[in-house]
Amino acid sequence: MKKIAQVLMVILAALPMLMAQESPKEEDFYKIITPPIPEGIILEVGGLTTLPNGSLAISTRRGEVWIVDNPTSRTPFFRKFASGLHEILGLAYKDGALYCAQRGELTKLVDKNGDGKAEIYETVYSWPVSGHYHEYSFGPKLAPDGSFFVSGNVAFGDEEWWRGESRVPGRGWIFRITNDGKYEPYATGVRSPAGISMLDGELFYTDNQGDWMGTGGIFQVKKGSFMGHPAGLKWAGLPNSPVKLTEKQFFAERDNRQKRDANDRAIKPENVVNETPQFLYELKQKYDMVQLPAVWLPYGVHGVSTSELIKDNTNGDFGPFTGQVFVGDQGQSNIMRVVLEKVKGEYQGASIGFRSGFQSGVLRMAFDKDGSMFVGETNRGWGSAGDANQGLQRLVWNGKMPFEMYTVKAMPDGFEIEFTMPVNRKSAEDLDSYKVSSYIYKHFPVYGSPPVNNQELTIKGVKVSEDGKKVRLVVDGLRQYYVHKVQLEGVRDANNSWSLVHPDAYYTLNNIPDGEKLKTTELKTTRSGKASAAAVEPVKEHVSPDGKGKAVAAAAAKAPTWEQIKPILTRNTCLACHAADKKVVGPSYLDVAKRKYTNEQIVDLIYNPKPENWPDYATPMAPMPQVPKADAMKIAAYINSLGK
Repeated sequence: MKKIAQVLMVILAALPMLMAQESPKEEDFYKIITPPIPEGIILEVGGLTTLPNGSLAISTRRGEVWIVDNPTSRTPFFRKFASGLHEILGLAYKDGALYCAQRGELTKLVDKNGDGKAEIYETVYSWPVSGHYHEYSFGPKLAPDGSFFVSGNVAFGDEEWWRGESRVPGRGWIFRITNDGKYEPYATGVRSPAGISMLDGELFYTDNQGDWMGTGGIFQVKKGSFMGHPAGLKWAGLPNSPVKLTEKQFFAERDNRQKRDANDRAIKPENVVNETPQFLYELKQKYDMVQLPAVWLPYGVHGVSTSELIKDNTNGDFGPFTGQVFVGDQGQSNIMRVVLEKVKGEYQGASIGFRSGFQSGVLRMAFDKDGSMFVGETNRGWGSAGDANQGLQRLVWNGKMPFEMYTVKAMPDGFEIEFTMPVNRKSAEDLDSYKVSSYIYKHFPVYGSPPVNNQELTIKGVKVSEDGKKVRLVVDGLRQYYVHKVQLEGVRDANNSWSLVHPDAYYTLNNIPDGEKLKTTELKTTRSGKASAAAVEPVKEHVSPDGKGKAVAAAAAKAPTWEQIKPILTRNTCLACHAADKKVVGPSYLDVAKRKYTNEQIVDLIYNPKPENWPDYATPMAPMPQVPKADAMKIAAYINSLGK
């Protein structure tokens, strides 16, 4: 009997760990449904909006507008409402008419005779275009006063193909079309503003990683503000411009790195390891019109091509996140959840994973009257983790409560985290259940930035609320303007010992709140000594490889297997853009292996990519100097093993 009791005790002790390993995943709470689409209809979705009668209006990159009646039924009815338009990347409904932003105009579509098709195609306002393929126009978004906002993508250079340019007014700008059809420039500094959005009457937009944009970001847009990309400043001196920053002022602060070689050819700017970096917040400290992002989205983790923002207004029909914001990503075919708050008059907050696995790139979202979310998708020319070229899908909550961070809020001495259900107190009071680190992105003309100035922060203590639904995490070394990665790998829920569906939050700390700090006597400071297996050391920008490290060479001598390399690829965000045997945002590893690079050449390309080697891929690879040399050598060895 004694032996049986001992065995039972071992089983019971191991039960929480076993149950944690079996914790539910995204798909256990939110199901992706693909509605039947009639053969021959290609939905490269550029715009989505739900109509007052419950029908769904869809605009496509092929210049069509479709109306879907009974969109959530088993037999939705598709009818073509309009066609012959140019790359419609947004759709809005106002006073019985649909409005769309074509490449070069805001167009009003009216079904005058009630036959279900638009007879009137009315130009509300047309803006100039140079004809460059990248001059996308996004929107419109309806403002509270009935006017419309549109955002204009930059073009790219001819010789300097990597450099964003504003060849005509409106490119690199967000502008307003008034109710009487007049053009009003509103803000500039945008690069690829695919996610222009209206949240509770306030204008926001999302940008994609690229030159002058270290990673994707979510910005509030204020009249006269500048978001960081200099191309649109070309037009800041026009009489009706509200932006008071000039090109001369900007480039007095920032080197545009327009260098030429001995043959008078333009040299593409590259990341310089160990340089003294400059940051966007430094520009704001000198020029108040500079607008910092409310949230930086970590590249390769929560996005590569940030798309639309949408607020949950379903009153609980979509789950426990009513009032919170969701943001899509076209490149990674996923959706994140964003927790916003205002601190000292400015928005800031955290991005948290939500749902991945969509069949194509997520560009647009709209809630149905039943509380489900329609997701419009496309990847033509842009690439995406979901390998379908286009699609319309629906995300449905099954009514079960996921164990998630509900909110993450900044405190004077750290963060307050609220959960969707009570936590297991023992796990939540263990400091080894947590890990906090911070980093920032460079502001420079290179395509994307590695995370720099990485620092692991000290957790001084924790306080769990009486109801077990909140945790105050006291952290030493908070840094204003930095992204703070908050990891909760060891926290479990009280009832099932579940781990969090998404244990990581990325909080952009533009301002540290004032207020009272917790006293030391209020804190728990115990440590179990069981550091989270999933937590890794924060990456540091890597010193250029010299090929002389014997330990590094030895580590890469034998090619790792997929099981061995996958955690390394995941940790370094490689799987956001690459897969072993299929094209995603970037080429497959098998295709790279066919190029017959040496291991050393692959390592060098990790640190200094050459997008010109892959002209069929729209999204250039950003430099990845933060990847440790040992990891880079293992990745190279794995890739080359595929070609044998």
